Amino acid sequence: MQENRPVIALDFPEFSDVKDFLEKFDPSEKLYIKLGMELFYTAGPQVVYYVKSLGHSVFLDLKLHDIPNTVESSMRVLARLGVDMVNVHAAGGVEMMVAAKRGLEAGTPTGRQRPKLIAVTQLTSTSEEIMQNDQKIMTSLEESVINYAQKTAQAGLDGVVCSAHEVEKIKAATSKEFICLTPGIRPEGASKGDQKRVMTPKEARTIGSDYIVVGRPITQAKDPVSAYHAIKEEWNQ
Repeated sequence: MQENRPVIALDFPEFSDVKDFLEKFDPSEKLYIKLGMELFYTAGPQVVYYVKSLGHSVFLDLKLHDIPNTVESSMRVLARLGVDMVNVHAAGGVEMMVAAKRGLEAGTPTGRQRPKLIAVTQLTSTSEEIMQNDQKIMTSLEESVINYAQKTAQAGLDGVVCSAHEVEKIKAATSKEFICLTPGIRPEGASKGDQKRVMTPKEARTIGSDYIVVGRPITQAKDPVSAYHAIKEEWNQ
């Protein structure tokens, strides 16, 4: 099921930056916010509580990757924060991903819905050359991503983080209901930055992405609210 709101990546260093950004929007507009490592390491759970108190949805993007017991225990704690989505690295393996889901289910307070749990396949900043040279994965990038997606589905997770370029084949290899959240989304003409595999919101919608993540084209725009609404309109065409 596609999320109609673009997920805004608030990759800021300080809690105050989050407050300043969100105050630009009408309080009645409920956003979907991605909070990543930089911000969480600075501000901790309080930034999650603040964003949730405003009625926004939260994707807590911490990309857990450790031994199964550590990931399970960590997910049990993160489940108490009331976020809507969390993630791990698929490279941690099926056992780790199963443990992550188990911890998330155990930690979710009674009466609340378990946060969606997705796994990172290959980062959108990773090219095939980088993957082969640095990770020594000697298949194609596409084969690596699809393999990770299948292992994620095997572990019982809800979906993956992937490039929009891989969505169609991932869904063919798993199921239509399997979530594909795609970062690396850039409006036509925007700078790619450090992303290697990018796509426009309209292209991502057509190809079947369920969620899109957009950061700098919104957060660094002269008018972030207008930039957000333009991207949202294109995403919903």
